[in-house]
This record gives sequence, structure tokens and C-alpha cells, in this order.
Amino acid sequence: MIKIIFALNASKFPLGQLVITANAAGRLDTVAVHEALRRHASGDWGDVCPEDASENELSLKEGFRLLSIYGTGERRFWIITEADRSVTTVLMPEDY
Repeated sequence: MIKIIFALNASKFPLGQLVITANAAGRLDTVAVHEALRRHASGDWGDVCPEDASENELSLKEGFRLLSIYGTGERRFWIITEADRSVTTVLMPEDY
């Protein structure tokens, strides 16, 4: 895992420590990752299905894990914030 340095002004929840897998770091554009982190923190879950979006809304209230999906094709990636909000990870689906 590689630590990400990122400043965020407005967030619906704490992101905790920001990390990215080596695979994702090697394949994703830094600007795209920062934009996706901003969206994730604001409650824009990207391309998750409606059921997962509803689950994220419940997770905001109940303190469960949050998942967002961004990008397309081979550049599709996930952002997961752990339930205790201690860590947010950027990863490729195959890294899970």
C-alpha cells in the first residue's frame, strides 16, 4: 500500500488514512484518483448499483463500510472506507 497525501475541504465523513494499492497507483491517473476521492467523500458513490448506493446511505448513518466505483474499462477502480473510518483505500477490483 502507498500512502496518499490529499487535502479535502468538505466531507460527509472522515476518510482516515488514505492509501492506494501498488497496482492502482501504477495504472490510474493521479488527477482522476483525487477527483474520485473528492466525490466519494461528498457522498457521490459513482457507478454503484442503486442497492449499493442505498446501502452506503445507511452505512453513513450506522457507521458501516462505504464503497464507491469510478472509471471505465481497464481503468475502473474502487474506493473503500472502512467502518471505523480509519482508512480509505483506492484499489482495482482485482486487488480486493
